[in-house]
Amino acid sequence: MSKLSDKLDLKKDFPGASYDEWKLAAEKDLKGVPFDKKLITRTYEGIDLNPIYTKNDIENNPLAENFPGFENFVRGSKPDGHVKNNWYVSQELPYPTAEEFNEALRYDLERGQTSINIKLDKATLHCMDPDMAEAGEVGIDGTSLSCINDLEKAFNKVDLQRYHIFSDTVYNSLPFFSLFAAYLKKHKIDKVHGCILADPYSCVVRCGQPGYDTDSAFDDMYKVTKWCIENNYDIKTIGVNGTNYVNAGASAVQELAYVISTAIDYINRMLERGLKIDEIAPRFNLTFGISTFYFMEVAKLRAARILWSNVIDAYKGKESSKAITIHGKSSLYNQTQNDIYVNLLRTTTEAFSAIAGGVNSLHTNAFDESLGTPDEFSRRLARNTQIILQEESHLNSVIDPAGGSYYIESLTAAIAKKAWQIIQSLDKEGGMLEALKKNIPQSEIAKTAEDRKKDFAKRKNVIVGNNMYANVKEDKIALKDRKAEEIHRIRSEYIKRIRVEGNTGKHGEILEILQSIANNADKTIDLAVEAYLKGATIGEIGKTLPRKDPDVSVETLNFHRASEIFEELRDMSFDYKDRNGYLPKIFLATMGPVKQHKARADFARGFFEVGGFDVIYRKGFDTAEEAAEEAKKAGAAITVICSTDDTYPELVPALMKTLKAADKNMKVILAGYPKEQIDEHRKSGIYDFIYLGADVYKLLKDLLTKL
Repeated sequence: MSKLSDKLDLKKDFPGASYDEWKLAAEKDLKGVPFDKKLITRTYEGIDLNPIYTKNDIENNPLAENFPGFENFVRGSKPDGHVKNNWYVSQELPYPTAEEFNEALRYDLERGQTSINIKLDKATLHCMDPDMAEAGEVGIDGTSLSCINDLEKAFNKVDLQRYHIFSDTVYNSLPFFSLFAAYLKKHKIDKVHGCILADPYSCVVRCGQPGYDTDSAFDDMYKVTKWCIENNYDIKTIGVNGTNYVNAGASAVQELAYVISTAIDYINRMLERGLKIDEIAPRFNLTFGISTFYFMEVAKLRAARILWSNVIDAYKGKESSKAITIHGKSSLYNQTQNDIYVNLLRTTTEAFSAIAGGVNSLHTNAFDESLGTPDEFSRRLARNTQIILQEESHLNSVIDPAGGSYYIESLTAAIAKKAWQIIQSLDKEGGMLEALKKNIPQSEIAKTAEDRKKDFAKRKNVIVGNNMYANVKEDKIALKDRKAEEIHRIRSEYIKRIRVEGNTGKHGEILEILQSIANNADKTIDLAVEAYLKGATIGEIGKTLPRKDPDVSVETLNFHRASEIFEELRDMSFDYKDRNGYLPKIFLATMGPVKQHKARADFARGFFEVGGFDVIYRKGFDTAEEAAEEAKKAGAAITVICSTDDTYPELVPALMKTLKAADKNMKVILAGYPKEQIDEHRKSGIYDFIYLGADVYKLLKDLLTKL
């Protein structure tokens, strides 16, 4: 028996082959198929992914030589990464009332959540009290918070100084920030940290036309930021939310470019109002939507830090201003309503890439988020996804685990360069807002979204459980009842009582303070805090702030989920079942022995199960008459002929004759696409063809509509 060597010498024992040798071997395996066509992958970002990367790909790329906390911060904003302090587990708790929010918050903080993520409802975001808003705007997809009493309930028995705070107030943070500051003042809390963010363009792309002018929104952003600086509040006040673009179908490069371009606009607006770059930059938080393309997402987050560093360099900011804070949020675009437990797996890969990419805080979607407000069970699984990645997968033990990867470093550089090109082009248009007015980002995202839709429809891209591997045993999933009318009634009655109670002794004082707010811009926040402490509501504060008519109107983004078109098909099948007592049936005419029909029959079954059809798949048939008889017995309105191209010229005419004789309305589809036979088969009466690359959505919708 040979003796094993004492030492392992990788270089000596495993001499490496050259790239050319590898490529030659790969081309041999391809058996004549062009290398570039088969092994090069083109992404929606316009980046060609090679099948293999080597050190030659990063020879002129200095990124891998950097260290966390230095230079362009590609490897992380902090020298110690997550080793000393974990990223914040920042789960949204979108419950309608302060009491429900508090119950969920206290429960989750005891079980691993480390950030208080306050998601506000639409009414609160628009500075409206519940009785000023409509049902559907109050307590839906967020919490209704209008006054000090609400915050007392929301934060009952919660030590705010222990936890990171996060809230995205969208167009204007001043009304809610002042309410929060009033609560802190009342309870003598002076050490809090986190983010209460204003992001005016987020409202622009969602609403099209905000309720008032952008100058007023930026004036208030300036006031909040300056107030935090002067009062030494460790609160970030300026946000840019990239999930808007991701949830409309944007590519990683588009999201990154639009986020950085928006940040540049915001910097300029704050500079115009007298702040300095090193006062502005530390107050930023960038939010990115995290999608399922694992390596692309890791590289995107690393590229974001490079671009931010470049921007701050351009404004001559100091080194510490280049360290950006990033919040990650799992993309709703990838969430499905069919086979919803697969969402758990999607969220896991998204969380993994967000953490490997270096986020500072993270929200991971509950698996049933697309159905409505999550419950305790789905919240626990979403939260524990992050905790397992900390405690069991030990992702917090190494800083930038992707650093040095030939692939990741090359991809990071490619994303950064392409995003920078878009940023420069938007700058020539006058900045992000001007570009939005010209419909440039919206139209570019729409093109990408349409490309994605076509690829999903043709199953070039897979959505597990939807356009492939459908769960045929699944019943129709019901959306959760959000009880919008009841929530609106309860909250409206509550705020009216609050106003009556507040008016009994202090109404005059409140009115006097509110009038002062309108006339004293320099003390807006201090006066708002005083008014809240006297009993004012967010709606009353909102009405007193000086405003002008809207100065911008743009095309809104088309928010959607990738799986919606396939959910539409399944819903049509369920509707059919409601009317007829059974799902629409597809009969497979499997002709000849197993080896002759099986491949195409298996393909056909998967194809039609995407639409929720009941696929009748039996043994192979020897004659056309036998197949036609079984199709008639099955009661199917559609038959799919499954065999080989060689047998079709003789088989199809015979089958068509017998099938039509049995049922003249029978639609007959051929599994396969023999190009030279297509015209003849159509003359025979074949309705359509199914094959790799066929538009499954278009065909199935056509069939279901006719049924």
